[in-house]
Amino acid sequence: MMNTVAVDIWQSLARKALNGQCLTPEEGLAVLRADNDEVLPLLQASFAVRKHHFGKKVKLNMIINAKSGLCPEDCGYCSQSIVSTAPVKKYSLLDKDTLLAGAREALARQAGTYCIVASGRGPTAKELDQVVEAVQEIRATMPLKICACLGILKDDQAERLAEAGVHRYNHNLNTSRDNYPSITTTHTYDQRVSTVNQAKASGMSPCSGVIIGMGESDPEIVEMAYALRELDADSIPVNFLNAIPGTPLEKAGRTPPMKALKVLALFRFICPAKEIRVAGGREINLRTLQPLALYAANSIFVGDYLTTEGQAVTADHELIEDLGFEIELNAL
Repeated sequence: MMNTVAVDIWQSLARKALNGQCLTPEEGLAVLRADNDEVLPLLQASFAVRKHHFGKKVKLNMIINAKSGLCPEDCGYCSQSIVSTAPVKKYSLLDKDTLLAGAREALARQAGTYCIVASGRGPTAKELDQVVEAVQEIRATMPLKICACLGILKDDQAERLAEAGVHRYNHNLNTSRDNYPSITTTHTYDQRVSTVNQAKASGMSPCSGVIIGMGESDPEIVEMAYALRELDADSIPVNFLNAIPGTPLEKAGRTPPMKALKVLALFRFICPAKEIRVAGGREINLRTLQPLALYAANSIFVGDYLTTEGQAVTADHELIEDLGFEIELNAL
């Protein structure tokens, strides 16, 4: 028999979110530590919030790995970092024609946002020029929103990207402030916050998210959701660690599917009107429960990630159709 008291609790959290009130830390922990038997009523409550703001629409995003490997940073989760021995492709920034071909592929996949992602600490002047030139042509010829993820920005780089037509800039917080030094030492948590704020000040929409499964505690997951609410990120990719052999975190375990669903519900309650994206690692962490994620989240990536494979695009389209949801198309 369903625990009606628990159902009432989750519905009360949905009402708080819809009324603009933030969950308390204790309420956030209650979501993460809910009994697995309560996951369906928990998702039903989070879906009430998701549906209020986004209906049954799902935003599709596609990544192009515009520059691979060759990164001087020591991020423990990343196969492209200087400390990784993973056998990934290494190449400099792709030329304009290749970036344009990627944009056309994004349209073919019904993605509304095309994400140009480059490894490295931050773009050189030459790399920024290349991205700007490609973005200008994409904006002039295709109905796509463009997200750039080029690392830490300096000087007027954010303004140049915004002027070229980049809609959104991604720079993830990744983990909690206290856990950050155990994941990365070559740059700081505050530098990431500063880059997101710099992108926002330039007029680009801020995109920032997390990677779940890097040794953080439940209270730290709640803290991460609070941090992104405070940062006012418009788009929040929730990644679940894909522990890649050859990286310092290669022995980290997977996030159990039911726990992943609770994390997504938490982020929906704390950031109710924001785009919550089930991002990297969803296929191997959520596994057969991937469809349930969209009762809390309203966005996914289609196709492959940076150095790991996603599932077939047709499978994602079918997943959305089978749920009775619909792909959100751009109205540019």
